[in-house]
Amino acid sequence: MLPIILPEGRRLVFYLAAEEYFSQHAIPNSDGGFFLWQTRPTVIFGRHQVMENEVNIPYCEEHKIECYRRKSGGGCVYSDEGNLMLSYISPSKHTQEVFQEFLDKFCEALRAMGLPAVSSSHNDVLVDGRKISGCACMLTPGGSIVHGTFLLASNVEALQHAITPSQEKLQKHGVESVRQRVVTVEELCKEKGLPWMTAKEIKEYLIGHFCNNCSLGYCPSPEEMAAIEAIEQTYLDPAFIRNPITE
Repeated sequence: MLPIILPEGRRLVFYLAAEEYFSQHAIPNSDGGFFLWQTRPTVIFGRHQVMENEVNIPYCEEHKIECYRRKSGGGCVYSDEGNLMLSYISPSKHTQEVFQEFLDKFCEALRAMGLPAVSSSHNDVLVDGRKISGCACMLTPGGSIVHGTFLLASNVEALQHAITPSQEKLQKHGVESVRQRVVTVEELCKEKGLPWMTAKEIKEYLIGHFCNNCSLGYCPSPEEMAAIEAIEQTYLDPAFIRNPITE
């Protein structure tokens, strides 16, 4: 698996489009690709979700938080510069096997950092019963995509206000609020007396772990970048953002 090197500072959906592109177009001499990315404040919700039920739209508009729909399932997520996003792309169409492989590798990496991480039946990664990552997967014509969050030092107050899960969903997880359910890595390191790694150090560590310390990286060509940007436009269609995918 090769690290994919992409430009920083793009919209969240640019990176989702990159996942799609590299799932449909194999990276030469590779059995898949992996990349990490960060975005400005954004809410991303799942393919089947009703935006108005999951997103505090007035709050997001007031605080200039972008809102997009993704093509994979799963729940609503808030992301900002303090959150690290992981993209894992495999040519295998055995999506559940790829998903479990990703979760196992991720939890293994976190345990090596001193964080006793486990995956849950709800596709989350937990430490001491609190969520530090939410993940989702998607089957494509070319293979499987898994993507997940990693809460390093996100603005939890903004997270709390930007997304609005139902009380039924919170009760299913045995909590009363979003804040009670999630924790950042920064908070965990303070609680456990662990040394705090910078975002740059964590990125390098995770890329090394997922890509077996591969010294090479794949940079998209100008033609590939144009193709990714064309896919990105499908995510920006207002009708796609507003209307749940029913099939």
